[in-house]
Amino acid sequence: MGKRLNARGVIASDEVPQAIDALEEAISVQQKLAAEYETSHFAGHDGASDVGSLSQRAFPFLNMLREAEKQHADIIWGL
Repeated sequence: MGKRLNARGVIASDEVPQAIDALEEAISVQQKLAAEYETSHFAGHDGASDVGSLSQRAFPFLNMLREAEKQHADIIWGL
């Protein structure tokens, strides 16, 4: 998303749409890579490798970004 995770930071409201796009793209790439890996290495597995995937971990943050976009709000951490 182009941001460093520091003690303090901000995603300005005008940056939120790009942050959403970047996170959704990263999730898509991760899902494709995971599917390719599972197909080539774990045919017939039970799906246990899905635990802790990027899409699962990023879901709350993605929801927050979408809500910030609706409200035209900044996301600020570490105040």
